[in-house]
Amino acid sequence: MKKSIKFLSSAVLGLAAVACSSPEKMAEMAENVTVNCDPAVLEVVANRIDATVSVTYPADYFHPKAILEVTPVLVYEGGEAKMAPFTYQGEDVKDNYKVVSSEGGTVTEKVSFDFVPGMEKSYLELRGVVKYKNKAIEMPTRKAADGANATYMLVCKDGKADYKADNYQEIIKQTAEGQILYTINSSYVRGSQLKSESIKNFQAALDEIKANERKAITSTDIVAYASPDGGEELNTKLSGKRSETAEKAFGKVTKNHEVEAPVNVTSVGQDWEGFQELVAASDIEDKDLIIRVLSMYSDPAVREKEIKNMSAVYQSLKKEILPELRRARFIANVEFTNYTNEELLALIEENIDILDEEALLRAASVVKENSAKIEIYKKAIEKYASARAQYNLGVAYINADDLAKAKTALADAEKDADWQNAMGVIALREGDKAAAAKYFAASGNATSKENAAVLDILDGKYADAAAKLASAENCCNKVLAYILTDQLDKAAAAATCGCAKTSYLKAVIAARQGNANDVKKYIEAASKDKQLAERATKDIEFAQYK
Repeated sequence: MKKSIKFLSSAVLGLAAVACSSPEKMAEMAENVTVNCDPAVLEVVANRIDATVSVTYPADYFHPKAILEVTPVLVYEGGEAKMAPFTYQGEDVKDNYKVVSSEGGTVTEKVSFDFVPGMEKSYLELRGVVKYKNKAIEMPTRKAADGANATYMLVCKDGKADYKADNYQEIIKQTAEGQILYTINSSYVRGSQLKSESIKNFQAALDEIKANERKAITSTDIVAYASPDGGEELNTKLSGKRSETAEKAFGKVTKNHEVEAPVNVTSVGQDWEGFQELVAASDIEDKDLIIRVLSMYSDPAVREKEIKNMSAVYQSLKKEILPELRRARFIANVEFTNYTNEELLALIEENIDILDEEALLRAASVVKENSAKIEIYKKAIEKYASARAQYNLGVAYINADDLAKAKTALADAEKDADWQNAMGVIALREGDKAAAAKYFAASGNATSKENAAVLDILDGKYADAAAKLASAENCCNKVLAYILTDQLDKAAAAATCGCAKTSYLKAVIAARQGNANDVKKYIEAASKDKQLAERATKDIEFAQYK
């Protein structure tokens, strides 16, 4: 226990050494025996209460022919726990017990008890019996320590499994596009091009965007090109002229199809990128050779020369590919405003089938009821075979504490770091700490590190827990780990959550710092939780404030 909790660390009832002429006198003069316990206030660590008890017998106290049996007993609400007695003998006894000389001496023993509920409010006492010949004389019972501090049991030990995030976009970037084609070495826009299927589709897209309240054009690009034949300098000039005529054509194309957005006009020159795309998508013989030439040479003149040297292939290029690159593109850049969280909630009830995978995953993250999350994840699995939904379904079952269904769902999920952590949480809740530790170690992600700190606290490895939680978000376990390692300033700084348990931990911090007013304030705040209110009445952390 901490220094601020004031309890007697020893029981000294007398210092005078009186010669014991008989074993009966040992009982009568028991006040001359000194009892010390370390710690003076017992503490529960890893579900056990361990302490060291030292008993000092003064000179001329222990009868040389007596045997003394001392039984450590932990007395608590609802019962008591006894250890096997420690047995000592006088120096004239012919047996194999520890000898206590008539000149006096100190014996030190380890005591240990398995914790059971009720021991939070307890005390350790020593019960002695002096035996001599056929006599058995009871010694006065001696209290050795108060107990037992069980603050570590405030650990939040359920563990945490994270849901996989969705890729839902509040704003979706889209484009609508049309193009006009030019004849070789020309920048003249033919009337037929303004009535082409590509332009008609572009105009229809503009009309649809205008009618759709979720869509808006943010900008429009006019991009002019030249096919990569005829020389770089010539094509650069030709591309520039095409950008000018394309801009005028764009005005005609959009005359009755309003576009209220900036127009950006660009001249690219030779369209090698488009050339490569069209070749790759074509059935032209030796297309792989053409693409290899493009990768080998970056100089446009060399590229053109090498390709023209493939005379048979070049004829196919002139007929099928190059005409498609003498063009100008009209590109409308569009933003689609996706469903809001409120709309997603409504659609879940009214028309869930129109939602895609990402929308379903987002909707599941928005709904509050765990049962609703489960049904949405099942829908995403059924409709889209969603791997993330499969994993998230397992997490939802973990949060419902339905571990059997969680394991069934996770059996079909990807065995990644998140999966390892989730399986560790299941093992932790099932009480299999060894399996949980293996899963958390295999995961290695931030959440599994926090979960591993739970195991450290349960095992009494408080410094390890504090180190693991140092970079975690402030939480009850982080505050607790700092308390258990006597880093009270850090504990207070981390206690930012407004929950009842955090208030309780703040009361513990205040008690250890000797701040009576704050102890009272925080216990009152924590008492909104009935279990914590009941605990506070028995908690030895607050013994001196009652």
